[in-house]
Amino acid sequence: MNIHEYQAKQVFAKYGVPTPKGIMVESVDAAVEAAKELGGPIWVVKAQIHAGGRGLGGGVKLAKSLEEVRELSDEILGMTLVTHQTDAAGKLVQKLYIEDGADIQSELYLSVVLDRKLEMPLIMASTEGGMNIEDVAENTPEKIVTIPVDPAIGFQGFHGRQLAFGLGISDKVEQKNIIQFAQKLFKLYMENDAEMIEINPLVKTGSGEFLALDGKMGFDNSALGRQPEIAAMRDLTEEDADEVEAAKYGLSYVALDGEIGCMVNGAGLAMGTMDTINHMGGTPANFLDVGGSANAETVAKGFEIILKNPNVKAIFVNIFGGIVRCDRIANGIIEATKITDVNVPVIVRLDGTNAPEAAEILKNANISNLIVGDDLGDGAAKAVKAAAEFNGKGK
Repeated sequence: MNIHEYQAKQVFAKYGVPTPKGIMVESVDAAVEAAKELGGPIWVVKAQIHAGGRGLGGGVKLAKSLEEVRELSDEILGMTLVTHQTDAAGKLVQKLYIEDGADIQSELYLSVVLDRKLEMPLIMASTEGGMNIEDVAENTPEKIVTIPVDPAIGFQGFHGRQLAFGLGISDKVEQKNIIQFAQKLFKLYMENDAEMIEINPLVKTGSGEFLALDGKMGFDNSALGRQPEIAAMRDLTEEDADEVEAAKYGLSYVALDGEIGCMVNGAGLAMGTMDTINHMGGTPANFLDVGGSANAETVAKGFEIILKNPNVKAIFVNIFGGIVRCDRIANGIIEATKITDVNVPVIVRLDGTNAPEAAEILKNANISNLIVGDDLGDGAAKAVKAAAEFNGKGK
């Protein structure tokens, strides 16, 4: 789960991580009042969306008067912001963050992320603040400092010194400041089940202090039950509506740009199914994991969500019956076709407990657009063929 910048800075404040003062607003008039309250004389007007690259997209601008605050707020609020982290449709700006200007001497990059290979948090830093870190990693990787931190020992002094030296900070006071900053950030990361905290830029002021000029945070969805304050910050308007709806039914759904809808139980099998479709010359339209308790209701909802994508020309249902019997799944699929108007070919491959009985149930169902696959390869090949031959009838 991601949160907005203004929310990240609320969390920063709780841990004593320095940030400029700012106020979130949802109207132009409120933006002007916020600027008056902050005092100025310089303000930054920032679009609040769940994506990076807002500045390059025109969503972060400097105002030097209250009139400019009004003009820029009117320009940014309600715009559709397209960045390198959004799709081509962009995101609608519904909130602004009005922030005090800062005395910027230099810009740095600082983050704490999960390194899945090392199986521990990784502090990443660079002197190239304000840049896309992906570009820095590709073009000048030597400018990125990486410091693994074993949770068993936590953030220690030597981690901080490695960070300061890696960033070329030689002044003793500034070294102390950056070490304390990173220590607070790591504590925040660990105590809130974060997956990613990124500050870009982290600025050094003329007095040698460090300020989080930006803030992005992502959290482990599976841990939100023990993080009620974080969970309360969730903004569903920033998330994919179909993914949100799928989650209500215990389905894990991610839209893709292909033509073959996939309905599978188990994340590993889902990935394998998509790979097989690609291998057979097709393109998956989604990732959809129905979990271990597929029934008529969840299958019907899965069909409904998949078919919201107008590019879908066939659906491949690939279920391994371990916890749930294949014959029960087969009956669930048949019932689901009665609940939901499925107007594309449906290829079904079932394996596991009672698979032969399930095959008979499907063959005797007399559903014209239902095709039975003998195995994974056969089912994927039939799905690719059906999608290629689909003429859009009923669409």
